[in-house]
Amino acid sequence: MPDPTYNNSLVWDATGDRLFETVVDHVVLYPINNSGEYKPGVAWNGVTGIDESPSGAEPTKMYADNIQYVTLYSLEEYGCTVKCLTYPDEFEACNGIADLGDSTVGAIAGQQNRKKFGLCYRTLIGNDVKGQDYGYKLHIVYGCTAKPSSKSHQTVNNSPNTEEMSYEVTSDPIIASSSSSEKLKPLCTIEIDSTKFTTVDQKALLAALEKKLYGDPEASSADAGIPYLPLPSEIRTTLTPAG
Repeated sequence: MPDPTYNNSLVWDATGDRLFETVVDHVVLYPINNSGEYKPGVAWNGVTGIDESPSGAEPTKMYADNIQYVTLYSLEEYGCTVKCLTYPDEFEACNGIADLGDSTVGAIAGQQNRKKFGLCYRTLIGNDVKGQDYGYKLHIVYGCTAKPSSKSHQTVNNSPNTEEMSYEVTSDPIIASSSSSEKLKPLCTIEIDSTKFTTVDQKALLAALEKKLYGDPEASSADAGIPYLPLPSEIRTTLTPAG
């Protein structure tokens, strides 16, 4: 017979368990430099939304022996749409824009090669007790390429509004680990949930990662404090407790 002191029944909507995810903030752009590194990172102000739109993982049914023999799935691909009112100057190379000439002032050329970049942004996690202060998720995206954006220029009217830009972003997966013992497939995205870091030591690990993502003003040198996007293997090492 079951132990009467153990309650194994399901409970819905318990206090503190009513979670929700909302609000995009702390968006960072990491253009890839000539060494293939995602640095230095720059703050991307004016982002109004990021819509994730993964694709792929489509089933293909194979038949044999007069039965459905097996179902194969295509590779999953990551994509998103970044909506913004403005973007940092460093995004221009990612947007196919270059100076018209080395000494030219104020003139730019379009339809140039598009530079790859990485992204990091937060979404806030809330619950019924702490509201939006419960926690947050860090969303990290590698191997991004932006498609051209359409723009609508309008005359002055009785309903003034800001001009919002929208960029469709595709992503090429990168190797998750150089170790043959690791079983992770190449990936485009990593999510980190701050609510999983509960102890003082665990929170210190998350703080160490954020100093890499956002920069460290207390670093021993200016170069050491530059914000950059670490690769998956470095993120794993940073978030692994010592010992």
